[in-house]
Amino acid sequence: MELIRDLALQAAQMVLFLALAPGLVGLVRKVKARLNRRRGAPVIQPYRDLARLMRKEVVLADNASWLFRVSPYLIFAATWVAAALVPSFATGLHFSWTADLIAIVALLASARFFLALAGMDAGTAFGGIGASREMMIGALAEPAMLLTVFSVALVAGTTQLSDVVAFMASGGVGIRVSLGMALVALLIVALAENARIPVDNPATHLELTMVHEAMVLEYSGRHLAMIELAAAMKLMLYIALVGCVFLPWGIAPAGAGAGALMTGLVLFLAKLAAGGVLLGLFETSIAKMRVFRVPDFLGAALMLGLLGTLLLFVSRSL
Repeated sequence: MELIRDLALQAAQMVLFLALAPGLVGLVRKVKARLNRRRGAPVIQPYRDLARLMRKEVVLADNASWLFRVSPYLIFAATWVAAALVPSFATGLHFSWTADLIAIVALLASARFFLALAGMDAGTAFGGIGASREMMIGALAEPAMLLTVFSVALVAGTTQLSDVVAFMASGGVGIRVSLGMALVALLIVALAENARIPVDNPATHLELTMVHEAMVLEYSGRHLAMIELAAAMKLMLYIALVGCVFLPWGIAPAGAGAGALMTGLVLFLAKLAAGGVLLGLFETSIAKMRVFRVPDFLGAALMLGLLGTLLLFVSRSL
C-alpha cells in the first residue's frame, strides 16, 4: 500500500505540471493585458490553442530529416522529466532519489540542444539565427545556473533536491547573503531560459528580436503543440524551483498525511499564481534589451553565483 501511495503521489506531481503549465502561461498573458488596459484572452486560451494544434495536420519541409520530426517529442520528454523531479507540494516522492539539481540542469540542457538542432535542420535563415542566439544564451545561462546550484548545495550539504528543500524548510538556515545572490542569479537565468522579457519577447515575430520563436517557425500541428507545452512546463518548473528552494513554506515532508498534502498543494497553487502575476507585472514595467546586451545581463547572474559560492568558501575558512 505504501508503494501504491508513493506512485500515486508521483503521478499526481507529473499530472499537475502537465495540467497547470498552460494555465500559468494564460495567467501571465492575462495580467499583462489587464496592466496594458486591454481585456486580453481568457486564462484558458492556451488550452484551446494546444487542442487546436493537436487537431491540425503536420506540415514538414521537404529537406527536413528524421531529427526534425523526433525533436519535439524529445524536448517534451526531457522537460517533463525535469519538471517531475522538482518538488511542488511534497518532498520525498517516489523518484526523489533521482532529483539531483545537476541532473535537472542536464535535462534542460538536452532539451535546448535538440531544439537548436531542430531549428537548424530545416535550413532556414530564421532557424539558424535563433539557434545561434539560443546557444549564446545557453553558454552563459548554464554556468550561472550551476554556480547557483553550488551555492545552494554548499549551504544544504547536498545537491539532492528533496534534501535541499527539507533543509531550507527546517528553519536553521538563517539570513545568508550568498543565498540572496543565488536567488537573484536564478531569477535572471529563469528569464533567459524561458525567453521572457528583457531577454526575449515570446509574443513577437520580428527578425531582429526573436530567439525561441525563430527556431520553431517551421513547426506546425502536434509538433508545435509539444514544443509549446514543453515551454510552458519549463516556465512552471523555474517558478516551482524558486518556490521550493527559497520559499519552502507549507511544503509537505516525506510520509506526511492527507492534511499536510492538501495544505502543500494549496500553498503551491498560491505560489504559482503569485509567480505568474509578478512575472506579468515585471514584463509590463520593463523594455526588451538588445540582443547584444544579453551577455551583460547573464554575466551579472554568473558573477552573482560566483560571488555567492566564493563567499561561502571564505566564510567557512574563517
